[in-house]
Amino acid sequence: MTTPNKDFIYHIGTVGTPWGEAEKKQWLSEQQIKRSYADEVVAPLRKYLPDTAELVSYGALDYRSFDLPLYPLFAVRSKNWQADQPIVLVTGGVHGYETSGVQGALQFIKEEFSRYSEQVNLLVLPCISPWGYESINRWNPKAVDPNRSFGAESQSDEATLAMNFVRQHAGEILVHTDLHETTDSDNSEFRPAKAARDGNVNHNWNIPDGFYLVGDTDKPEAGFQRAIIEAVQKVTHIAEADENGCLIGEKLAQFGVVNYPKRSLGLCGGMTDAKFVTTTEVYPDSPKASPEQCNAAQVAVICAAVDYALG
Repeated sequence: MTTPNKDFIYHIGTVGTPWGEAEKKQWLSEQQIKRSYADEVVAPLRKYLPDTAELVSYGALDYRSFDLPLYPLFAVRSKNWQADQPIVLVTGGVHGYETSGVQGALQFIKEEFSRYSEQVNLLVLPCISPWGYESINRWNPKAVDPNRSFGAESQSDEATLAMNFVRQHAGEILVHTDLHETTDSDNSEFRPAKAARDGNVNHNWNIPDGFYLVGDTDKPEAGFQRAIIEAVQKVTHIAEADENGCLIGEKLAQFGVVNYPKRSLGLCGGMTDAKFVTTTEVYPDSPKASPEQCNAAQVAVICAAVDYALG
């Protein structure tokens, strides 16, 4: 667990004044491409696509006005889609910098997709924010957080394209697992940047050492969350609450689980009416967790979620 520096002031903008276009342009100018979406996401999708799946293009992110590429967006869908079967939705890379969300989704496609494809209709969007993946960033190039944009007033093309695509699939969405991480950079970079952008004062929180889940306040499904925690415990350690009984400033709902009102916050996990919803939070900066464990934890979540929902 890392201790927050509550007095950290971001280097762009004036304290108490929201960013204008000049500050956003400065911020974007400082971002750098650090890895390849084409090589690390698209190529493995094509290489390891199982026979039971089809690769679907659901649009493209056009950031050429920012001197950035056109990013094609891909989903993996059950080839034998059956209208009478429930849908399991998996989303990764809403925050592109959260690596195991993307790589865990890819590993699920490679290793476990076929095992479940006869029981449910699977729909996996492994990397919703490809520029965020390449630049290791929480926001998109417009300094917008896609994971606060899954609503009617979305300002994120990433979120809008994902929502539109998911809505094209008629049927009951039974399960939605949204794959995320909590990192030390949340405190060192992203929360201070958000406060500066919004003209607020930054208040960091302790970063928990370990895995935890964020359920939905409106449909917490405690047994479902508990089953996932028990599965993940076999892969990596679960975060303990802080001295106030909290994780990331929220009171525990149960061991390893806090709840957020997903729909009202515009979170990806709130974009459907799925009965069983959870957001993963892996801690890749822990000295007790390897990248392989982080990816495996994400896979364990998806499998446990489907197993529980199917009873």
